[in-house]
This record gives sequence, C-alpha cells and structure tokens, in this order.
Amino acid sequence: MKLLDSIVTQAASIAALRRDIHAHPELCFEEVRTADLVARQLTDWGIPIHRGMGKTGVVGIVRNGSSARAVGLRADMDALPMQEFNQFAHASKNAGKMHACGHDGHTAMLLAAAQHFAKNRNFDGTVYLIFQPAEEGGGGAREMINDGLFEKFPMEAVFGMHNWPGTDVGKFAVSAGPVMASSNEFKITIRGKGSHAALPHNGIDPVPVACEMVQAFQTIISRNKKPIDAGVVSVTMIHAGEATNVVPDFAELQGTVRTFTLEVLDLIEKRMKQIAEHLCAAYDATCEFEFHRNYPPTINSEAESEFARGVLATIVGEDNVLPQEPTMGAEDFAYMLQAKPGAYCFIANGDGAHREMGHGAGPCMLHNPSYDFNDDLIPLGATYWVKLAEAWLAKGRA
Repeated sequence: MKLLDSIVTQAASIAALRRDIHAHPELCFEEVRTADLVARQLTDWGIPIHRGMGKTGVVGIVRNGSSARAVGLRADMDALPMQEFNQFAHASKNAGKMHACGHDGHTAMLLAAAQHFAKNRNFDGTVYLIFQPAEEGGGGAREMINDGLFEKFPMEAVFGMHNWPGTDVGKFAVSAGPVMASSNEFKITIRGKGSHAALPHNGIDPVPVACEMVQAFQTIISRNKKPIDAGVVSVTMIHAGEATNVVPDFAELQGTVRTFTLEVLDLIEKRMKQIAEHLCAAYDATCEFEFHRNYPPTINSEAESEFARGVLATIVGEDNVLPQEPTMGAEDFAYMLQAKPGAYCFIANGDGAHREMGHGAGPCMLHNPSYDFNDDLIPLGATYWVKLAEAWLAKGRA
C-alpha cells in the first residue's frame, strides 16, 4: 500500500479522536458534541467551516489556487439506538446508543484527510469536506441538500465511503450502477369484526386474511417482477389480538421493501396495494394501506466509479480493488448521487481481529453490538480521500 507519510505519522492522534467519538455516540440530528469536535479540529487546522446545514452538519472548505473547480468528500457522523456489548476503554458511555456502523471511523478518516489538506494543498480548486448528520434513518443527506448544500458549495462531483467487515484490510470495492437498495416501509391494517373465538361465524376474522396476505406478497417477487430484477418484500411484524378466546377486530402487518430501481419499486407498491385491498374485500374485511418511501437506491455514476477505481489502484494495486457486490442495505448518500455524479465505495474493515480485550462475544459486523471500527483503516481511507481530490481537480470532469 502506498500511504501518505503525513497521514501515517498523525494516525494515532486521529485514532484517539475516533475513539473519543465512539465513546460518546449521538443519534440522528443530535450530533452536537460530534459536530463540535469536528468543527474545533478543522478550525484549529485553519480550515474555514460552515455549520448548521441539515441541523448539525459541518462543511469544511479547503481552497487553493484560482480554479473554480470543486469536489465533495462526505462522511456520516451519527450512531445507532442500540446497547453496546463491548467493555473496552472506548466503549459507549451513552446507554442505548452505539457507533455500530463505523460512522465514527468515517468521520475520523475524513478528519485525517483534512489535517493533511491543511498543510499540503497540492491541487488547484476547492475540496469540500462534508460531515453529514442523520444517515441512520433521518435522511441527513436530504436535509443538507434541502438547506442548500450544492447551491452554497457548488461541486462537480461528490464521493462517499463505507467500511465493510468480513474482507481483508487493504482491499476496496467500487462499481458503477446500483450498489445499495432503496429503503421503504409499509403498514397494513386489516379491519374485520370481533367475536367470541368459539363463535367465529359471528365475526370477520382478520388473522387468516393477514396470513394469506403475507404469502400472497411473495408472488409479487416470484411472479410479477422480472426474475433478473432484484427486489425484497419482508413482513417483519404481525400484531393481532389480546386474548385467546377473542377473534380480534383488526390485524396489522408491517415490514420493508428493498429494490435497486424505482421502476421495480413502483411495481411492488402497486401490486401490494392491489393484493391487500382485494384480498380484504374477498373476506368481507376492509384495508388501510400505508407505504412510505425512505431512501432511494444508491446508484454510482459510471465515469466517477471508474475514476475512483483508478485512484484506488494507485494506492493498493488493481488486484485489491474488487467489483462491488450490491447489497440490499440502504444509504442516504443516495440523495447526493441523485443530485450530483459520484461514487460510493467500500473499504474493507477486516474480520474483527483488531478488537481489543473486552469486546463483546458477537461478530464484528455492521449493526452488531460487538462491532468496532478498525483504526488501521484511518491512514488508508484518508490517503484515498486526498489522492482522489487531487486527481479529480487535476484531471477530472468539468
């Protein structure tokens, strides 16, 4: 690996910042302490900042030369509402909150790049350092855009990065096209007519309707959409009844839908609504159908993905830049890629061997209470950020 010496020499101090962030996790739109830390570091390094975009977002502005060209680098800052199992020194001090997805590490890698940029501005143009709140369900990227991110800080392209456990450190993955799915939620209330369970003919039982509906939804995946198109319908909650001898008045289904394209999403939503309403009608029940679209699919643009791949190859070698296997997880960086060309890559986080004594018994996987970010990634990820920005401003697309 070809790492930048200035970043390697400061890696320990940045890792200390990362562990401080990990120990003090904050949920979406509550990242006040984290934003203060980021803003303080950038200011101490002489980098002008803008605060408050997307409520708690921070944007660092690094300029050099006279060019009007600009590129954006984005990291997320928020944690998850879950209890950490780890007991090492930097484990969460905030009950029920944990950096279980590595956003503390993402912030640290961008801070490491910022520290380098402060003293080594080997480019002509502007690098915008985007520290975004509320990726975990709050749509912080959307809120920053709504607050004028791309109008106030015009940039040609924007790039993001996420750690990926289970692959050896020193490897990356990036590809054009969909790399993460859309995230959507549904809630269906089936209203019947309650009765004594021993006299079901006096009522309209919503429970068998719910059971049949769960099965029928899977025919959308197997029989309505094209087999080559990806899609997931998962009913994850069923609520009905309060007593064993009572046919309930209603049953409620909730769950998630994931797709890589809006066309498939349109089809699934339409068919789910038709099935729910017609199935209820067939049983003389009624239906309330709610469908909420959260994050759109994350779709890397082709030119920017190839550009990122080329930069990564200069750092870790072509053999260590892997094709990016799409995942049904979702990411609100999708909103930025709807507004600007760019690419979202994965940086390998290892298998968990980096964790210190006191880690939980579970695996080092994303959204797991025993997870911890691998600090060895900090100089590697920061080197990528620096090399990417320098290369873009030297040879990128205008």
